Amino acid sequence: MAGRSVIITGASDGIGASAARTLKKHGERVVIVGRSPEKTKAISDELGVDSFTVDYADFSQVRTLAAALLAKYERIDVLVNNAGLTWNDRTVTKDGHEIIFQVNHLAPFLLTNLLKDRLIASRSSIIFTSSVGHKFGHVNLDDLESERKYSALNAYSISKLENILFMKELARRWGPQGISTAAFHPGNIASHFASEAKGFIYLLYNSPMKYLFLSKPEKGADKLIWLAEGEPGRDWISGEYYYKRKARKPNKEALDPVLAGKLWDISARLVGL
Repeated sequence: MAGRSVIITGASDGIGASAARTLKKHGERVVIVGRSPEKTKAISDELGVDSFTVDYADFSQVRTLAAALLAKYERIDVLVNNAGLTWNDRTVTKDGHEIIFQVNHLAPFLLTNLLKDRLIASRSSIIFTSSVGHKFGHVNLDDLESERKYSALNAYSISKLENILFMKELARRWGPQGISTAAFHPGNIASHFASEAKGFIYLLYNSPMKYLFLSKPEKGADKLIWLAEGEPGRDWISGEYYYKRKARKPNKEALDPVLAGKLWDISARLVGL
């Protein structure tokens, strides 16, 4: 059903931008959110859609974004939590959190919760871009900031597992009020999400090597578009993790409701909710 408001974060590049192009072509009211003012404006101008810029490494900007979205849109039919990054050295944001943990988990957690009433009133679908890399993650509630042990790949894998835990807990808490949720693996996509990384990851995503080993953004966007345009309960099942349009069993930690509940409560405290 076209004509719905679809907000996509991380939409100035990669699968977010690709999905925005297709959804706009299909008649949806697309709203793009990006970190780079220049890249976000370029996509916004290309498509003729609304756009907002935000740096997820700053909670105050996330709160400003939420207020702006609530002021402008009476309905939010689909919220796509797609923004994310990987990093190299352990870095702490101005809010005092490890940057991958904040950008990939805490910031979308904050934004989604700030939009709660509007999302519920709209009976929204909330979609998360996760990764098959979540299978290598392990959530240690006593070291969510990776202070004891840090590697960029490990922190990224954990954040993608946290996306699924958050998605499942959303389904449990808000599902009875009409919210539908899903997470998906887009594939290994040639984009600029690893522009701040170093070493092999940087070379893979930021050199001609990416065209040999990575898929085009359109391929990853296809899964996002399918979920955004699909009808929960008919085309896909709420609370599930999808790989190639099929519900798949995630990391066993993602199926732990106690862990999901504790992560939610800790995250709420860390973002000031």
